[in-house]
Amino acid sequence: MGGATICILGGGGFIGNHLGRRLLSEGYRVRSVDRDDHRVRDLSDRAGFEFRRFDVRDEGRLAAAIHGCDVVAHLSSLCNPSLYTTRTLDTIGSNYTQALPVIAACREQGARLLHFSTCEVYGRTLAGFAPDDSSFRQDPANTLLSEESSPMLLGPLHRTRWSYAAAKQLLERTIEAEGRERGLSWTIVRPFNFIGPGMDFLPGVDGEGLPRVMACFASALIRGEPLPLVDGGRARRTFVHIDDAVDAIVRMIDRPGASAGRVFNVGHPENECDMAGLARLMIRAFEELTGRGFGPGVKEVVAEDFYGPGYEDCDRRVPDITRARTLLGWEPRIPLPEAVKRTLSAYLGTAGVLPA
Repeated sequence: MGGATICILGGGGFIGNHLGRRLLSEGYRVRSVDRDDHRVRDLSDRAGFEFRRFDVRDEGRLAAAIHGCDVVAHLSSLCNPSLYTTRTLDTIGSNYTQALPVIAACREQGARLLHFSTCEVYGRTLAGFAPDDSSFRQDPANTLLSEESSPMLLGPLHRTRWSYAAAKQLLERTIEAEGRERGLSWTIVRPFNFIGPGMDFLPGVDGEGLPRVMACFASALIRGEPLPLVDGGRARRTFVHIDDAVDAIVRMIDRPGASAGRVFNVGHPENECDMAGLARLMIRAFEELTGRGFGPGVKEVVAEDFYGPGYEDCDRRVPDITRARTLLGWEPRIPLPEAVKRTLSAYLGTAGVLPA
């Protein structure tokens, strides 16, 4: 589909910026929409690139931005765990209510919707409900997350951390129903922890508040403070480098026959570690990049003290990527130590520890 026009809602963000650059390099026209253009300012004179600065809640300007586009990549949402318990209504609004006009505009104008959901729609794994020493918990079939067969198991109402997952899950169901009943063309992406340069802010450097785990760890490394391990760092996650992830997304755009009307896990099953292991990887990368040792180590923090009352986590999130492998011919290639090192290098450049 090279030469087609792709509208990226949230084009100034982490994923949108990397996706837009890749699409431009492959001959697409990119219409980037965001309230902030600092990541894409250098593209202003690039042939085929257009930036429109506005809030996607402006429905009139939204419809005008989508007009004439072949594909709309919807990336605009609040997606920071620190907000799920403290700004719950904003989280639900951003990830459900405010996305409904995007769906309507795509349907009315005949654009294909490439919607970015989240691996959090799966909630907790089946194994997470079993005792630690049970054979049920050890069976990979009870942890591997499949688009077609895995249940979506969210926590109770007072665990407000699941507001984000619930909103995203309901939006997925709305998109599927819009396609089945009203003809919307759609593809849903479920990201499994995309990492890479520009993925999050550093508190006190280029943003304020509580960022996600890698930026929290990077901030501690830069400040010479112990890395905070939530509940001992036992939760396990997989991480995929943004370059691998964007490769999968571009293949979805290139191959509408294979991707339309389908959900895709995008992650790296081999890049799994617990948060304590991630901390060790980041300390090692910091020492390699800076040439100096790091003595403070780690410290344990309680989840509800760190993220606020109502927080709850799940044990593991390992994606089954058979569908992406089969239909898109996609395979993630960047191993976790290298992905972590590239990501941390960018943080150190932002903070002035290394040349930017």
